[in-house]
Amino acid sequence: MNDHLMRLAFGAMAPRTVDRLFERYGDEEAITEAIRRGRTKASGHTVAAVAVSAKQRRDELAALDVTLVSSDGSGFPERLIVFPGHPRWLFVRGSDSRSPAIGIVGTRTCTRYGIDLATAYGEVAAVRGWSVVSGLARGIDGAAHTGATNAGGHCQAVLGSGIDVVYPRSHRALHTSVLGTGGVVISEFPPGTPPEGWRFPTRNRIIAGLSDVLLVVEAGLKGGALITARIALDYGVPVYAVPGDIDRVASVGTNLLIRDGAFPILGPEDLAEVLSLLEPLYTTRNDTDERLAVSRDSATDPQL
Repeated sequence: MNDHLMRLAFGAMAPRTVDRLFERYGDEEAITEAIRRGRTKASGHTVAAVAVSAKQRRDELAALDVTLVSSDGSGFPERLIVFPGHPRWLFVRGSDSRSPAIGIVGTRTCTRYGIDLATAYGEVAAVRGWSVVSGLARGIDGAAHTGATNAGGHCQAVLGSGIDVVYPRSHRALHTSVLGTGGVVISEFPPGTPPEGWRFPTRNRIIAGLSDVLLVVEAGLKGGALITARIALDYGVPVYAVPGDIDRVASVGTNLLIRDGAFPILGPEDLAEVLSLLEPLYTTRNDTDERLAVSRDSATDPQL
């Protein structure tokens, strides 16, 4: 990674802001120079961050055992490259996996029923050799990661904060477990970035893009889980959902997804059967374009 992109990545800017800067100035060298000269509307934090040398940033990342990868370099997840609006860089700690991946997401304000199911789904996926992608958040996300790590499975935890900032703090042990079972923690934002609210919806496109299929366990009428589901559908990623009582707030979103065409999952055994049918499609993939075509076919074929 070149020095200018390294410095720019520590600016903690919104992805859309970064895209607009590239559209205006063309490349990272011109952007960093424009920020340095005060030609942009960059915050004081961004201006100060970009002024730090790339060597110092590399030393900081090495101390954290974190790697910064760019979308035009090696180490960047191939799954993401094919999608429009993908991140220009990612901070990564841990090991990626070539296994098929299932995103398991849902509301933070979930029920005990949802927690138990998400834990069971994470475990089933791990036992079948699937990597579990989620956001390490409170509620369904954390339960899915817990189930997968309890089974010794691989997880991909996508954060809405800096890669060294665990949120909620109560998930610090879970964060350690994800890495301890060979998984990976990913963030678009530099170390030290606080978990501000606007960062979570933007990270959802990464969860959707890393997933071969997406399962929504519980979701209200609004929230990050439905945002992730909509992005997944735009990406051609098959979406599954868990039905629930029609008068349960945490099931409104999933029931609507099923009404609108998402495939229902009726329990851990049902998920295991679905994953066994889908597994040959994804374990043999080597080309990202082939993966995208398979995902789109799967999304329109209820037999899958």
